[in-house]
Amino acid sequence: MIEKSLYDTGFLFAVFDEDDAHYRQCSEIFNSEARAILPEVVIPELAYMIVRNLGYQKLVKFLRSIVAGDFVLVPTETKDLKRAIEILEKYADSKVNFVDCVIVVTAERLKIKRILTVDRRHFNLFRPRHCDRFEIIP
Repeated sequence: MIEKSLYDTGFLFAVFDEDDAHYRQCSEIFNSEARAILPEVVIPELAYMIVRNLGYQKLVKFLRSIVAGDFVLVPTETKDLKRAIEILEKYADSKVNFVDCVIVVTAERLKIKRILTVDRRHFNLFRPRHCDRFEIIP
């Protein structure tokens, strides 16, 4: 059985930025991860980063790929916000961001252990409820 994965913002940004140090590795993984899930909360953060650093054409390409069904979207539920607050408070000294916390909560809710991210520092800190730790790819 193929394990499901969740996308983080930095991973997807690397896929769209050919100059990113992680571009090659993330692109290869991106092209092979048919079952990866995109938490909707990632979209605004990634859209901001793409426009700021890569321009509107890349943003349009990303948004068209969502509309075309290239991603499995998962919305944030109201109950997820309560748990995200707990995580924000617990890891406040590490300055984790809101999107990362929602990704953790989404992973817990869907029982997903694999996170596609270049943010090893934060995702190695998290101790999810459904497993000992996340498997971080790459």
